[in-house]
Amino acid sequence: MYTILICDDEPDIRAALRIYLTGEGYDVLEAGTGDRALELMAEREVHLVLMDIMMPGMDGMTATAKLRETSNVPVILITAKSEDNDKILGLTVGADDYVTKPFNPLEVLARVRAQLRRYAQLGGMAVKNTALVCGGVVMDDEAKRVTLHGEEIALTPTEYDILRLLLQNPGKVFSSREIYSQVWRDEPLSAEGTVPVHIRHLREKLEIDPASPRLLKVVWGKGYKLEDKRK
Repeated sequence: MYTILICDDEPDIRAALRIYLTGEGYDVLEAGTGDRALELMAEREVHLVLMDIMMPGMDGMTATAKLRETSNVPVILITAKSEDNDKILGLTVGADDYVTKPFNPLEVLARVRAQLRRYAQLGGMAVKNTALVCGGVVMDDEAKRVTLHGEEIALTPTEYDILRLLLQNPGKVFSSREIYSQVWRDEPLSAEGTVPVHIRHLREKLEIDPASPRLLKVVWGKGYKLEDKRK
């Protein structure tokens, strides 16, 4: 059984989400502050976090950034704001996805299922016993392990899926919308704001100089590709 941590300072929001999540068979923990969420993460095994952005004390952005220091569990932000800057900032500090209040609970459930599916696969579900290699990056998709010049690197489930897509197609250019559709398996309505943030995170982990990437390239006006060093 998966355990979902709901962190929101509004009891009504937590109660509504609990009803839907427990109805799907998930175990649910609740926190009203970012501090309490981090305490629960240290005490219990949690598989996904639904994190409100605007909370008293430690807000959701800070809590997500601190969580990312020790954990790669999926984080879905819940925000009352609709501005793209809030969503992009959340993705920058390490969130995997977001929903905006007022939200449709069925949409939340769909996003939870998608993130848990990727997290479970990243955690050890064997798919294909074939290493994907490009420019010093080696992905063992059976062990769900990525190394760069022999050194293991830690990726979030979303970062892993984007990198796998690019490694499976070295040299091929993917637009933000194509990446979003294939990785999130959803309509690419927020692709232009979401995908570049995750690409930047990947560059920071893969490139010696993220500002001048040698591996993960931008093809201006078209999208992104992995430079195929084998050719």
